[in-house]
Amino acid sequence: MAAAARGAEDKLGQDTIVLDVGDVLAITGYFIVTSGANTRQVKTITEGVEESVDKVGGPKPIRVEGLDALQWVLMDFGGFVVHVFGEEARQFYALERLWKDVPRVEWRQT
Repeated sequence: MAAAARGAEDKLGQDTIVLDVGDVLAITGYFIVTSGANTRQVKTITEGVEESVDKVGGPKPIRVEGLDALQWVLMDFGGFVVHVFGEEARQFYALERLWKDVPRVEWRQT
């Protein structure tokens, strides 16, 4: 999960956060939410996440949706789900607001 967040940030993902949704959502444990400034960056972030998770021996995504429009790419890794948004889509869907009652996870190493 932290490798996915680092992979997003390494490719200039903006405001990358990790939400612990495991206690309220049975299908996954964490949401990683990030955004890119344009569709090219959204694609690059998506590729960076997959590469970073693979590099640490993590799973391949079970499913990836949204690669056609590159406004909201959802990458389902089973134990965690990565949401890579374009800036406007992130503001519109406001996942941070919808999931404001779940804890945020500190994923950066200090």
